[in-house]
Amino acid sequence: MAQPPLNAPAVDKGIDLRRLQRRVLTALSIGQIVGGIGTGATLSLGALLIVQVSGSTAWSGMAATAGTLGAALFAIPLARLARARGRQFSLSTGAVVATLGGLLVIAAASLVNFLLLLIGLTLMGAAAALNLQARFAATDLAADANRGRDLSLVVWSTTFGVVLGPNLFELGEALGAWAGLPALTGGFAIGVLAQIIGILVYLTSLRPDPLLLASADAPPAPAEGKEPGARSSRGLSILRTNPGARRSTLTIALSHAVMVALMGMTPVHMTGHGSTLTIVGITISLHLAGMYALAPVFGWLTDRWGGRAVALMGQGLLATALIVGIFAAESMTGITASLIFLGVGWSASTVAGSTLLTQSVPARNRPQVQGLSDALMNVAGAAGGALAGPILALIAFQGLSATLLILVLAAVITQLRTSPGAYSIR
Repeated sequence: MAQPPLNAPAVDKGIDLRRLQRRVLTALSIGQIVGGIGTGATLSLGALLIVQVSGSTAWSGMAATAGTLGAALFAIPLARLARARGRQFSLSTGAVVATLGGLLVIAAASLVNFLLLLIGLTLMGAAAALNLQARFAATDLAADANRGRDLSLVVWSTTFGVVLGPNLFELGEALGAWAGLPALTGGFAIGVLAQIIGILVYLTSLRPDPLLLASADAPPAPAEGKEPGARSSRGLSILRTNPGARRSTLTIALSHAVMVALMGMTPVHMTGHGSTLTIVGITISLHLAGMYALAPVFGWLTDRWGGRAVALMGQGLLATALIVGIFAAESMTGITASLIFLGVGWSASTVAGSTLLTQSVPARNRPQVQGLSDALMNVAGAAGGALAGPILALIAFQGLSATLLILVLAAVITQLRTSPGAYSIR
């Protein structure tokens, strides 16, 4: 049964919810574009910078691990900030932390300090955490029939930034050399500037705050805050007692682990086979385009076919990416095709899984379970990134691709065990 629209108090206050939702989507989209530029400009450089500072390819996976671990560490605190003070404060705080992380990375490269580099990359993970939270922010005031569409539009807007970002590698290096920055850090300087722009967008545009407005309009949650420690444990309690939330969270986490592990090792694999930074940048751009460009299609399909069908479609695309990676690992064309399928599969799985998660939880409790889901998603990604480096060193790119098929199979089983309607609030 559909939830009642959260509009009566807003109407009483003279707020046009449809107009406000359009403004919220515009602000979130602009923030995602500039944030995507920062993410895209640094995505592959992290692994290369780790190798440069540490002197070993075995540590290359730590770039993706640090970033995803940072996203996991900041997901729940940012969700709590959102619940207490709104999306505006939470998103802008995440951008501030990411900015500080970028500055630390530049300093670490200058000092050739491996520990400081890992700390900087971890703080930059806040950018990924706010990126994920932004997609949920798009659903705070969304109508039930358009929830998947609105979420996917914000995901899609990231396309412009992340496709442009990797192609700024050479420009970033030129600007970095001009400014006297260490090698491989020009992209991080671009990322810092992008996050600063994002801070300004969030602070000036998310008024009134969509989450605070939606929470105020929602009916009171029974017995809220009466038990000691209720606030800190509610997200975990929801996952324990809500099969729909639990299964959607698991699907998102497994899909993200596959994506991070394979994507994070691709620059190392390609440069090891003689590819230039320009070729690596183009490949990553196509991968990122796959992650975001088709998101509205998957949002539309989710609203019409249901999230489970689209989530299963996503797993099929991820499996295709891995199979191509097994049989075409020595071909740069094959690697590019694998990364495109990987991005598209991640997009379908994430849009569908995120919509299912939102549908399965009442509005007042969404920030907690969304934050926990994002944290678990990034813990899974961090684990995938950490294990991917040693696996790549031991059994090469083909072996890594084959190993990741196990995670895809687990996600498929999770969705096939889901009964119809299990994700809807009754």
